[in-house]
Amino acid sequence: MTNQKLDLHTHFYTDSYFQAIRDLPSEFSFAESSTGQTIITYRGARFFGVTPAMTDVSQRIEDMDRVGIDIEVVSLSTPNVFFAPAEHQANVARMINDSYAELIATHPTRFKGFASIPMDAGEAALTELHRAIEALKLNGVILLSNIGGKPLTSPQYREFFAEANRMNLCVFLHPMLPANADAFREYVLGPIIGFPFDTSLAVARMCYDGMFEAFPGIRWIIGHLGGAVPYLMERMDNGFRDFADCRAKIDKLPSYYLKQLYYDTVSFSPHTLMMVRNMVGADHMVMGSDYPHLLGSIDRAVSSIESLEISGEEKQQILSGTAMAILNNV
Repeated sequence: MTNQKLDLHTHFYTDSYFQAIRDLPSEFSFAESSTGQTIITYRGARFFGVTPAMTDVSQRIEDMDRVGIDIEVVSLSTPNVFFAPAEHQANVARMINDSYAELIATHPTRFKGFASIPMDAGEAALTELHRAIEALKLNGVILLSNIGGKPLTSPQYREFFAEANRMNLCVFLHPMLPANADAFREYVLGPIIGFPFDTSLAVARMCYDGMFEAFPGIRWIIGHLGGAVPYLMERMDNGFRDFADCRAKIDKLPSYYLKQLYYDTVSFSPHTLMMVRNMVGADHMVMGSDYPHLLGSIDRAVSSIESLEISGEEKQQILSGTAMAILNNV
C-alpha cells in the first residue's frame, strides 16, 4: 500500500438508480437544461447535471490512470436513497450496494465502496448495514447531512448510530441541501453554499448533542474539508464557554471532538488545506475529488496535496495512510 493514492470522495451511479428516480414519486425529477444537458431537478430547480462518467466505468478508470489515482471509494451522492418514500428505500439501497459489490468484484484492485443505508426504513437500516459490511464487504457507509429534512440527531436514528459505534464504522458525511432550501435556488447556491452550510450545521448539532462523545467508535469523514467547521471551531468553543445549552450534553470543548473527525480535501485551496492540516494534522485528512461532479476535480485532488509544503510522509498520510487506517474491511 505504500505510495498509493486513494480517493475517498467520488460518486458512481447506475442506470437502474437513475431509473428509480424516474419511476418513484418524489421531489426529484429529470429534465433538460437550457444547453440540452440531462439534469436532475429538485422542486423544479437544477440539482445536478448527468454526465457519461457517472455511469461509465472505463472512462472512470482512464481518468484515474491519467492522474495517478490507484483506488476510488465510490459512494452514492445526494439524494442517495432518500428521494424515495421509506417503504422503497431498502430496495434502492440493496440495488446500489449490490452494484458496488459487483463493480469491486470486477475491478478488485481499483475500487472500494461506501454503502447506502435506508435510514427511514426502521429495522431494514440495521439489516442492510450488516449485509453491506459483513456480506458484501463494503468499506463503510455514506450518510447525508440531513435525511429528508430531519437531523441525524433525531431519536429514530439513535439505534443505528449505537450499532455503528459498536462496529467501529467508517461514516462518510456528505452534504444535502438545507431543509429549507428556498434561499439557495438562484446562482446554483445550493451546491456552492448550501452544501457546506448544511454540513457545518449537521456537525455542530451532533457535537453539541453529544453524539461524538456517546459514539467515539464511529470514524466520521466530513466532506468538502468540513464545510465551515474548521473555520468556526473556535467560535463553537466560545459557544460552549458562553452558553449553558451548549454544555448540557458534552463536558469538553467542541474542538476536542471536532479534531477527532476526519476531513476530506475537496476544497483544493492550498491555504485552506494547510490551515486544516495545522489544526487537525495530516493523520485526520483524506484525499477526495468529488469526481465526476462539477465543483469537484480529479486533477486538483492530487495536485493540491502534492504541492503542499509539508513532508512527503505527511502527503502520503493524506493520499492513503489515513484512509487505510479508518476504512472497514481493508
